[in-house]
Amino acid sequence: MKTLRLAVDPAHLDTPESRQAIAQAADILRRGGLVALPTETVYGLGANALDSAAVARIFAAKQRPSWDPVIVHIAGPVDRNPMLDALVTHIPEPAHRLMDAFWPGPLTLLLPRSTAVPDSVTAGRPLVGIRMPAHPVAFELIRQAGVPVAAPSANTFGHISPTTAAHVLEDLDGRIDAILDAGPALHGVESTVLDPCQNPMVIYRPGAITASQIQAVAGPVEVFHAAQPLQSTPREALPSPGVGLRHYAPRAHLVLVEGALAELPGRLLEAAAPYAQERLGLMLPADLAAAGLPAKLGAIAVFPWGRWADSEELARDLYAGLRALDARGCTVILCPLPPAAGLGEAIRDRLRKAAQSESAEQHSQPQKTLSS
Repeated sequence: MKTLRLAVDPAHLDTPESRQAIAQAADILRRGGLVALPTETVYGLGANALDSAAVARIFAAKQRPSWDPVIVHIAGPVDRNPMLDALVTHIPEPAHRLMDAFWPGPLTLLLPRSTAVPDSVTAGRPLVGIRMPAHPVAFELIRQAGVPVAAPSANTFGHISPTTAAHVLEDLDGRIDAILDAGPALHGVESTVLDPCQNPMVIYRPGAITASQIQAVAGPVEVFHAAQPLQSTPREALPSPGVGLRHYAPRAHLVLVEGALAELPGRLLEAAAPYAQERLGLMLPADLAAAGLPAKLGAIAVFPWGRWADSEELARDLYAGLRALDARGCTVILCPLPPAAGLGEAIRDRLRKAAQSESAEQHSQPQKTLSS
């Protein structure tokens, strides 16, 4: 299969080139094909969510296990949305308030599914994850296709999520029908996944919409904690997209380092000591750029990550940085863990799951987080 790369300008959807690209991608979706599409979070791999054969192609292309459910994306009005009405049987009042506040945007709501939703979308679970993307290209593509679009991240299962079209092609070139290339994603980490049917509501995956924002709009909320330790291959379907143990992982062994900004140089030096014979890469906060750390650590590659106090900047460049260090041939990547405040919680979630990769588990050094 040849993967079409269709360029579209998100700021000028009315140009002939953009209109043609979106129309061609919408036609592929209607015919049961796979289209990688830009969203404000990461690039997603889309298929008609009501077509079980098309959804099966997502799982095959990504090599995604059937126990991991996927999110369905819709477009149109927030109120009385025909796509949403076809997908769910009931919308609790807190969900209505959250839709009004955050849709379109990076918030996925778990809602009671209708019989129209294939079992493969929800891994047989009674709730389906739904969101309305804010990215103009994703929104227009879904609107023109006229079908809800199932779209997990457009990468092979467990690998680093893609934030550019080039990242998608690294993993899926020749395995999908097309990609709409609209430049880099804005947020860089996946949507918040929330179950508004429980009291208190439950965040299954932290993201760009924070717990404090949710609570201010719709009431008490808590973060999901598994009753039993998560397994890399669960015995039953996961309760939500984004809670699997193995996600977002580079090929390199990822070592996480925790500490206040002033402590990080010493903590990074301590973390690097066991890996003197490795090809070491470093996710380097801009605040430490003048500290001469790469030379002290013996790092062969450095990714200039962003300002430590700017969690949005760190989130936007997280996956690009891990992919860049992988591309430089690093066998070990040192990465500081940012503070948990706001979007920092989502970054920490992704990094901790990335550090649980099978490649790390099989490495000669054990995965660990160094903390003060």
